[in-house]
Amino acid sequence: MDKYQEAFAACPVETNPEHVAAEVKKIVEKAPEYASPEVYAYLFSSIDLTTLSTEDSDRSVAAFTERVNAFDNEYPQYKNVAAICVYSNFAEVVKTHLDVQDVDIAVVAGGFPSSQTFQAVKVADVALAREGGADEVDIVMNVGQFLDEDYETLCDEIVELKHTARGAKLKVILETGALRTPENIRRASVLAMYSDADFIKTSTGKIYPGASLEAAWVMCQSIRQYYQKTGRKVGFKAAGGIRTAEEALQYYAIVKEVLGDEWLNRDLFRIGASSLANALLSVMTGEEVKFF
Repeated sequence: MDKYQEAFAACPVETNPEHVAAEVKKIVEKAPEYASPEVYAYLFSSIDLTTLSTEDSDRSVAAFTERVNAFDNEYPQYKNVAAICVYSNFAEVVKTHLDVQDVDIAVVAGGFPSSQTFQAVKVADVALAREGGADEVDIVMNVGQFLDEDYETLCDEIVELKHTARGAKLKVILETGALRTPENIRRASVLAMYSDADFIKTSTGKIYPGASLEAAWVMCQSIRQYYQKTGRKVGFKAAGGIRTAEEALQYYAIVKEVLGDEWLNRDLFRIGASSLANALLSVMTGEEVKFF
């Protein structure tokens, strides 16, 4: 048995699709019990507020950042978002304009969203983003290498990019819509964690279907098994198509039920979103809000 098979064996998770669906159904039915002003405010503070548009520019990203600055003044009763997430070339723009405390600068880098480019290009992208001020770097696992079972090349690249990030949080996007099966999602989760990922993230939200509750359940179960084996806590990030407060609450319920309250903080749980921020803010204030 090679080291990758040993890693898979060390993190056993039930991945029969019918079992996964049944477990998710039970949690979703329980999720409304967790609805409260405090939980919605917490979910808002867990958002990586994201703009990843072809139309992004220095001016538009600066304006986007200024809205986050303004939030502290207009809604002082609430904690701000966890991070602003942008393309890697805009890290310096965010750093220049971000005035508020406790909001990180996150970037997507390394051949996002397909991971299809030279490793040297990925390394340069991550290094330049870090130099520009990125506190967190979201990269995409090479799904093609995973499906070919070229685990060594895949893992070596993640380790190299983690080293290049020089202390920034590294979030590894599994692109669960491309992986398709719960077993593939489990194995990809394990490979990312054993390659020193600080977070595992569901999706890019760009090419394949985005986040799913079933993928989240498998990923969180894998995180729990990995923690029990190693003692290292890896974070979970749901991203791709999460737009309503109800959907966000369901992901909260999965993390709470599978991983427990220890994971319910911005160091270990994030939601990547754009429109979700306004949806949650509307629930929190009791009126329709279009702040961001």
